[in-house]
Amino acid sequence: MSDVLYVQTDRNQKITSEQVYLQDVAQLSSNNPTVLGRCKVLKVMSLPKKKYGRYTVSAMDLIELIQRNFQKVDVVHVGEPDFILTFENPTKKNVVLSWIKTLLVCLITFFGTMFSIMTFNTDVNVPQLFQNIYIRFTGNASDGFTVLEVTYSIGIGLGVIFFFNHFGRWKMTQDPTPMEVEMRLYEDDIDTTILEMRERSSGNE
Repeated sequence: MSDVLYVQTDRNQKITSEQVYLQDVAQLSSNNPTVLGRCKVLKVMSLPKKKYGRYTVSAMDLIELIQRNFQKVDVVHVGEPDFILTFENPTKKNVVLSWIKTLLVCLITFFGTMFSIMTFNTDVNVPQLFQNIYIRFTGNASDGFTVLEVTYSIGIGLGVIFFFNHFGRWKMTQDPTPMEVEMRLYEDDIDTTILEMRERSSGNE
């Protein structure tokens, strides 16, 4: 029975070292522990020092690397044919700067949402609508601070919490929030664009 090496690659793999080995970019499994151990430490590439960013790699390059070193090993690839290595700075990020960025995003989101709600209410003339409803049911003019305005304000806040499915660290369900879904789609779009650009540049060479 010949030795078999299974190589599984994900679409985007994070790394923190300039020296990239096979075990850093793929999940490996084999019926021969010796082959598995030697394949894990095969050097895939050396990245430019401190040139952090995204690098594209083809699974075929990994297969050729393995076959050059182990001619009698059958390689079975599972996963993405082309994938991205995200080279990140291994040093600890500035905590103060991270908090400042978070605070800035929160302020922009808060005031942006507030402005959107205010312009919507002005556009559809919600105060006049509440005034008409209040007069119809009570016969008296509204002073602008009635049960309608209070419940409407509370409803907007609760609606935002239910829509985004979390408040702070508390989540109502284990489903991903709409923001997490959008961020995942955004990351997928970036990965797809990078891989397509690589294919086009390779085709033009």
